[in-house]
Parts: sequence; C-alpha cells; structure tokens
Amino acid sequence: MSHKEYALIVAGGKGTRIKSKLPKQFLALHGKPVLLHTIEAFYRYSPDINIILVLPEDDFPIWNSICEQFHFTQPILLQTGGETRFQSVKKGLELITGDGLVAIHDGVRPLVSEDIIGASFRLAAVHQSAVAAVRLKESIRMTDQDNTKAMDRSRFRIIQTPQTFEVNLIKKAYQMKEDTSLTDDASVAERSGHLISLFEGSYENLKITTAEDLIIAEALMSNRNKKG
Repeated sequence: MSHKEYALIVAGGKGTRIKSKLPKQFLALHGKPVLLHTIEAFYRYSPDINIILVLPEDDFPIWNSICEQFHFTQPILLQTGGETRFQSVKKGLELITGDGLVAIHDGVRPLVSEDIIGASFRLAAVHQSAVAAVRLKESIRMTDQDNTKAMDRSRFRIIQTPQTFEVNLIKKAYQMKEDTSLTDDASVAERSGHLISLFEGSYENLKITTAEDLIIAEALMSNRNKKG
C-alpha cells in the first residue's frame, strides 16, 4: 500500500550561536543557501513529495528572493512559524488535511541523503514512526552539582531528523499542551503514548548550529561533489 508523503521543513533559526545577522538557514553553503540544499534533497528523493516550509513571517521575502535568484520553481506550501519549534511544527501539520506519512526535518540539516529520507518513509509505513539516530563516538559522563558519573555510551543514541510519522498519529500528539522539556517530535509522540522506532542515521547529517558546523558541512559537500 502506498502512502502520500509529506516533508515538513522547520526553519526558524536566528543564527545567534553562529554569530550571523542572517538566519543560519539562509547562510551560503557551497554556493547555495543551506535551506535550499535541504529542500532539494527531498525533491531528489521524490519529485512528487509534498513539502511544507515553516518560516518566520519576516523571512518570507528572503525565501522568495532565493527562489527567484536560484530559479527554484518546485511547489512549496509556506506556513508562518510560531514562537517555539513546537508551535511551528503544530502549525505546519495543520496544512496536512489527509492521511499519509510526514517527515519532520530541520531546515539546517542540508546533508540529509535520499537513502535516509527513503528509509524513514519505508519504516514509518510499517511502525508508524521512524527516527534517524547515530551511535555516540566518545565517552560520556552524567553530571550533577557535586559529582560526575561514567555512563555506558552503547545504551545511548544521538537523535537526528528526519523524524517520520503516520500523519494522524503525530497530529494528535501535537494537540497536547506544550512542554518545553520536549525538544523533538519523537518526544512529543512518546509523551502521547507511542513507541518510537529508531533507524541508523548518518554522521554527515549534521545540524548546522555553529560556525564550525558550517565549515564541516562545506568540506563534506565538496567531497560529495568530487565523488559524484
């Protein structure tokens, strides 16, 4: 059975940690804005995917200018973001009126691959959820005010996006009262009583948050282009 596929791209970052006046989703990466790379990755996966882009309303003119400059004409549903990520995702989900699967993805993860996107939809079709995750590479310690304690890193995962769900499941989950301790969509779904299925993500699928991240992303993208 085939499912209608949606991508909900959340791009409300301000670029404060990267020390940029321009929001980080619009910073240049290998000749194009970060956000454009992200969206193009989903269209490479499937030209028929339905994309919802959630942006602060003040950023709409920037996005429209990018589309004009880079001759980007693929259909995009634009939605005004909220004050928090929770509110932005909830508003984006409101634009989905039918059944299907939705991949919720950070606009500043431009190196997501078609393989990861495809895996997220395939697994969500079976398990109702599919969340990209990678293993920890380094040792970790839990801290409190007075002490630190070594932890078994094999029991932990770093959570990425896409986080893909059956539409009605995640829409119902987002009807809950907002809790700022829930920092991703999997946490919202879990709080609503749903089991979360993880699948292997990629260390290349980094989230651009700092200036160092942008440098690493530039190197990774250059390497991809040499191989391609």
